[in-house]
Amino acid sequence: MPKKKQRSRKSQKASGSGSRRPAREMAQEKAVLLYHDMAVYENFERCARRVFEVLRNAERQMPGKPRHLFLRVQGHRNDAGGFDHDAMEIIRNFAMEFLLPYLTRLTTPFHTLGNNHPQRNDVPEELQISYPENPEEGAGFWYDVDLLPLRPRGSTENDRKTAPKLAAIADYLGMDPACLVCWGTPVERAHAVPSSLGGSMDVRNFALLCPDHHRQAPDIADAEAFWAWVDYAEIRDSGSKWNGAAPEVQEWVRAHGGRTEPKDRGEMEFLAAVRFELQHLYGWADADFEGMSWDLLQEYHQVLDAATGRHFGVEKKVATHAWAYHIARRRLAKRLGETGPLPPDHPWTGTWPVP
Repeated sequence: MPKKKQRSRKSQKASGSGSRRPAREMAQEKAVLLYHDMAVYENFERCARRVFEVLRNAERQMPGKPRHLFLRVQGHRNDAGGFDHDAMEIIRNFAMEFLLPYLTRLTTPFHTLGNNHPQRNDVPEELQISYPENPEEGAGFWYDVDLLPLRPRGSTENDRKTAPKLAAIADYLGMDPACLVCWGTPVERAHAVPSSLGGSMDVRNFALLCPDHHRQAPDIADAEAFWAWVDYAEIRDSGSKWNGAAPEVQEWVRAHGGRTEPKDRGEMEFLAAVRFELQHLYGWADADFEGMSWDLLQEYHQVLDAATGRHFGVEKKVATHAWAYHIARRRLAKRLGETGPLPPDHPWTGTWPVP
């Protein structure tokens, strides 16, 4: 049976008082500056895990040094123009409640806070996140695989009849007009949910993608899954960002564990590419592929018909079909009382080798 979810996604602290030092003594040291910009394609889980990893690595590499975290937010606006559910949870519940005890100072889009107590240095080895049962509490994380509902980021329909200009989308994203995946130009407006599937012309329903990544992006009625794909593709194709960079910059990137060579998947067969995406975006294991059945194919075609579309006249879009297979697998698992390839509503957070 699936593990019952809790009603809060707040991070759970590890026990133990840890090493503490007087605030006055720590204030005399130079602080380690930590920075994270919550990208528009990051949900709560992905952002929280990445910020936590930065914190944990800082303590491992510079034990006990005072830490100052600068947290910024890209996009993530609600219907009223303020920060959306994910951003508010990151700022208030995660940064202010969970992280601040492990920092000397925290700067958010709202304010700068000092830790009134000695900085804790017993940073947990692992971050545990619980999931809500209530769809309203879960915001973008909950998805009813039986109903296959339209899942936009905003709840209010926008009355715009035409797409916003590139400059307006870039302003919302807080960036220059460039592809969110590879930083390439020129860029195109890409719907998170296509208009043919009920997507609006609201600026929040658009990404900026280069023509190549626009042709790869999924055409699905699920905005959060679209943004998860952008996040996945951004890491998958990270090497292409450094095309044209100076040799010394590329050398620095490689020295720090990054890639500077783009990966060519042009010769990968369609089914192999779908399998790769199911493994690395949705976390499928070999056993999940062995469980392929006629029932799964039926569910897969129902999902394709009900919640996906076609773009650029492309019949076989890897990202669209991978999502349909994953949702179909979850539909079957739900009926059998199983969790499927991953726990329900599990977002992609992993790292993996690129073939």
